[in-house]
Formats: sequence, C-alpha cells, structure tokens
Amino acid sequence: MTVRRPARREISLRTREALHGYGFILIWVVGFSLFTLLPLIETFHYSLNQVTVTTSSINLNFVEWANYTRALFTDPNFIELLIGYTIETLVSVPIVLIFAMIIAMFLNLDFKFKGLFRVIFFLPIVITSGPVIKELTAQGAASAPGIATIPAVIDFLEQLPRALRSPVEYLLTSFILILWFSGVQILIYLASLQKIDRSIYEAAAIDGASAWSIFWKITLPSLSTATVINAIFTIVTLSHFSENKVIQYIYKQTYDVQGGIGYASAMAFIYFGIMILLLAIVYLFLRQWAKRESR
Repeated sequence: MTVRRPARREISLRTREALHGYGFILIWVVGFSLFTLLPLIETFHYSLNQVTVTTSSINLNFVEWANYTRALFTDPNFIELLIGYTIETLVSVPIVLIFAMIIAMFLNLDFKFKGLFRVIFFLPIVITSGPVIKELTAQGAASAPGIATIPAVIDFLEQLPRALRSPVEYLLTSFILILWFSGVQILIYLASLQKIDRSIYEAAAIDGASAWSIFWKITLPSLSTATVINAIFTIVTLSHFSENKVIQYIYKQTYDVQGGIGYASAMAFIYFGIMILLLAIVYLFLRQWAKRESR
C-alpha cells in the first residue's frame, strides 16, 4: 500500500516576486534603521536636553523645547541663514533644471563625439565632492566674484531688501557652482528624451508644427515626471552640500560654549523641517503642473 504525500503548497508568482523585492530592500532597511533612524532618534533626544560632554561621560539636562525656542526666536543669525537658504534654493532649482534640460536636448542630437560630451558634463559630479570642492571653492574656481564688483550690479544690489540681497549676490557670484550640480539631472532628462517615440515628432512635423510648438506641446509635457524627480534631487543635493552656510553654522555651534550638541541638534531638526517643507511645496506644485501637461 502506497502512502500519498500531502501536496506541497506552491507559492504564487506574485508572492515570489514580492519576496524577492523585500529581499533586495532588506539590506537597505537594516542599514537605514541602524545608521540613520537610530541616530535621528538619538539626535532628537539630544535636542531636548542641554548636553555636557566630559572626559568620562555625556551629561543630559532636560530642557524641553528651550533649544528650539532659542533657535527660532533669539538667534538672528540662524533665522537669517534659513531665509537665505530658502531663497537661494528656490532660485537655484529653476536654473539647474533649465540648464540640465537644454544640455540634455543638445546631447540627444546625433553628432560626433556625443559620448565624450556626456562625460564632460557629468565629470564635475565625480570630482566636486568632499575636500575637492572645498579646495576649489577656497581658490575661487567655483565662483565669479568679479560680477559683484560691477557698478551697475552694486547699485542693483543696494536697492534690494537685506533678505534678498545676499541670495541674489550668491546667484550672481556662484552660478558656476550651481551649474556644477546639473550632471545627474542631465542624465535623467536624457533618458526621458530617449523614451519619446520619434514618430510623434514626425507626425507633428507633417502637420506643420514649428520647432517651438513641438517643444511646448510634446517635449516639455513628456519631461514633466523627470522634472519632478530632478527638482527633488536638486533640493536634496543643495541642502546637504558641505559648503552650505546653514550646515557650517550648525557644525560650529556643536563645539561652541554658548551652543553645544543639544542646541545644534535642535537647529538641525529645524533645518530638516524647512527642507521637507520646501520639498513638499515644490513636489505639489510640479505634480499639479505634470498632471495638467499630461492631459
């Protein structure tokens, strides 16, 4: 007499794909939890305390929201830097997106040495990091300070409010540095351009559409999703840039007698909140534009 074995329960294809997906992201989840989430929780805990570091221990004195109140209401330097960061980011993002889109459209054309030009435009992303960009900035290679000394520019800057004067001067003198952040955005735009069906352009040309009309009616709407991604990427890149004045100020306060780790942690979380707010505003604005263009 033969004994029947119970039939094995086969896993469906959808479940297997889901398990494979979870397996791929598991390492990232573990790494994020250990090296990002836990430090964030610890930093928030520090922000609610007056932290004193001694040779043998770290002493915490719970002060509730005093560090946040001080940063927002009694530290004019931090508030001024936050306003400057917000304006500079909102000004820099459109410039980076427009430049990246123009270069991507140029690189999408058929011409000799196209691969070489792609490398040239992406190369600054590889070299401008850490000590390299710090040294280039210190030597003035990342800016054009002579623009701010032109008499007409000086008169124009003096007529601006104080809150706008610094960001506009930053834009005029540091536009080279801004354009250096365009390498990844160029690649994203280039990939999106290559996915557009060429027959759409041919049909539009047969119907008598001009190059300007083709750009506004076909190319730009097709790049709407890529524009949203590039805008978010640009904000994040500019926000954690090592030469960012807000980050430098927070870093200095970490070792300042009047500041300390607790106060610096509070400023870091306020800065993080402003960055999230900027991301939300830009994302919602561009998503509405993308939906309207896709109709």
